[in-house]
Amino acid sequence: MALILVVDDEPDLVWAVKYALLDEGHEVLTAGDGIEALALARLEKPDLFVLDVVMPKLDGIELCREARRDVRLASVPILFLSSQGEVQDRLRGLDEGGDDYLCKPFDLAELKARVRSLLRRTAGQPPVVAGDEHLMRVGALCLDTRERSLQVDDTLVPLTPAEFALVGFLMAHAGEVFSSRQLLERVWGYPAASGDAAVVRWHMKNLRAKIEPDPARPLYVRTVPHFGYILDRRAGSPAA
Repeated sequence: MALILVVDDEPDLVWAVKYALLDEGHEVLTAGDGIEALALARLEKPDLFVLDVVMPKLDGIELCREARRDVRLASVPILFLSSQGEVQDRLRGLDEGGDDYLCKPFDLAELKARVRSLLRRTAGQPPVVAGDEHLMRVGALCLDTRERSLQVDDTLVPLTPAEFALVGFLMAHAGEVFSSRQLLERVWGYPAASGDAAVVRWHMKNLRAKIEPDPARPLYVRTVPHFGYILDRRAGSPAA
């Protein structure tokens, strides 16, 4: 059971989402605008946000930005809700640290599946390597699973929860190729044949922008045409 904060200015949609999540056994808090939601989140610290993009007073993008700045809320997963045509808003939401999105109108069964996936991410244990309880090293990358931080050539790189899960998985499987579908299922726990491959592409783009010397010519996480992505186990190391 999780505590979920549902934020939308459409009362009928909030009602439907609330009772769908109550049916899953969760506790649900609701808010009709971003200001109310931020105050409630800081008071109650939910396990998950279900967050509309377009809202009065403080929109979903700004609310996401504020949550990622707050140490108590920074790791809480965020599922954005957006209208079908708001492509740029969805992408902005992922840029600001959102984890996933659903387009309105959506099936409540799909909503439940996405929520289960996001909650599994935070419930899972971080990857570790033999001989060290909390550090993973691949080439010039060093991931601290206790501090949930990444260093690239001794430079600390801030990561969103989704990016942390992605780079941790790739480092644990350095030298292996994974498709977008496999990453959706194995990194973020999506049920088979669900989720949107565009989410993988966008998180990958944001991750590369943070860790690659030249994101247009990635050294660490490379694209294998027609197959997927691979983390080069030697990239950035002195022997590379």
